[in-house]
Amino acid sequence: MFRSHRNPYYSRRKRRFPGIWQLLAMVIAGLILLELLTWALLSFTGYGQTVEDYDKNAEVVYQLKFLNQNEEQFTGLDSAGQLLAQKNGAQGYTLLPQESSDFWQINEQGFRESAPLPLEKPEQEKRIFLVGGSTAFGQGSEGNAKTIASFLETRLQERLAQQERSPEKYRPRILPIRGTRRIEALQLPPKILPGKYNVINAAVPGYASGNVLAQLALTIFPYEPDAIILLGGYDDLTLPDEQDIREIPRLDYLLNHPARYFWMAVTQPVQDFFTNTNIFQTFRYVIFPEKLSVTQKTLAVAPENEPLADYFPQDEEQLAVRLNRYQKNIQQLTQLCAGANIPLVVALQPEITGVTPEKQQQEEQEIMEQLSEEYIQRVQQGFTRLGEVNDQLGSAFPNNIKTLNYYSLYNDLSAVAFRDPIHLTEAGNKALAERFYNAITRLPDLQVESVTPER
Repeated sequence: MFRSHRNPYYSRRKRRFPGIWQLLAMVIAGLILLELLTWALLSFTGYGQTVEDYDKNAEVVYQLKFLNQNEEQFTGLDSAGQLLAQKNGAQGYTLLPQESSDFWQINEQGFRESAPLPLEKPEQEKRIFLVGGSTAFGQGSEGNAKTIASFLETRLQERLAQQERSPEKYRPRILPIRGTRRIEALQLPPKILPGKYNVINAAVPGYASGNVLAQLALTIFPYEPDAIILLGGYDDLTLPDEQDIREIPRLDYLLNHPARYFWMAVTQPVQDFFTNTNIFQTFRYVIFPEKLSVTQKTLAVAPENEPLADYFPQDEEQLAVRLNRYQKNIQQLTQLCAGANIPLVVALQPEITGVTPEKQQQEEQEIMEQLSEEYIQRVQQGFTRLGEVNDQLGSAFPNNIKTLNYYSLYNDLSAVAFRDPIHLTEAGNKALAERFYNAITRLPDLQVESVTPER
């Protein structure tokens, strides 16, 4: 019988072909070698620190990172940000206390303050709380001292010092009974109450009016505020119709889909391992130098990285729902503050489309180039209608609320005001703080009352 004979050359070739485990070992060994070479290259060229600092710039550090009750990051809610927040049923979420970075400090009470705020208010202290979203918080600011709240506090203390130095420039405590001297005295600005003015930055990135309403009732009122300033509007327009408050994005979806959540829990450690390698960090730094889109820079909470215009009302019906929700929240805020005898100032925040094209600085024109015509149209329509709602509330409750519209505030500002569509530069924060200073010093509750002596 004939017997087949294998070709010796063919047999040798087949035996030399590596198996699956050999291939896997080679790939792993190659990746380890490449990682070591990348680390050595970064170390010797000095680019290691540059790549390491990539996630430490202000845009990234200011991003929210949501933690569970064990202060561990939620699986499936990955973020390179350092501004830590936890779920809070009534307020949606709150900032984790006693946290700090190169750009901000959060005190024991969860406010953006360097020092703790005792619950018991010291005698003669005047507490003014600034609430709202990321614009009020001071997103992108170089430090706590560069925020609206800090600039406002400085101006109020300067006012007290000026009243001490030049009392003749202000309305006297005792008014002349009649004549020219009385008329001249009444034309002078009233003095503000003496004491130590403490402006507390209680804003939280992403907060809409519903979050602020819960925050005031549950968190802020126990600290005995002397005045409340709400700066907002933008987050109310971008909050979906079905939500009453801003909440941690995608969390309910993950908890309601256990299979998806389990798969993320299994794969997350592997993903975290690879994203922390020198190879990945270098590749990202070289290939994707722009880490955040305009949507991610602007919105503190964006479930998906969709075009910015998609977060705004798509039609008149959606806009009406969001305006009605905003109006009801502000009305309840007004009633709460009136019941506690606390002055309330509600300001519509600035936004870059409020600056006409011919008045925009070069940096602001570059921001505008990233925004679609659809976005511009929807923002302008939304802010016009929000202004109308505020005007109606101001007319309905003239003794309980002061409404301000700063949408176009920076149309005449010579300096660059915007970092992105809503977040402000130092110059922008200073200009807005000056407007709040004017509003606060005109509140009767914070003024020294002048009287006419009895004849």
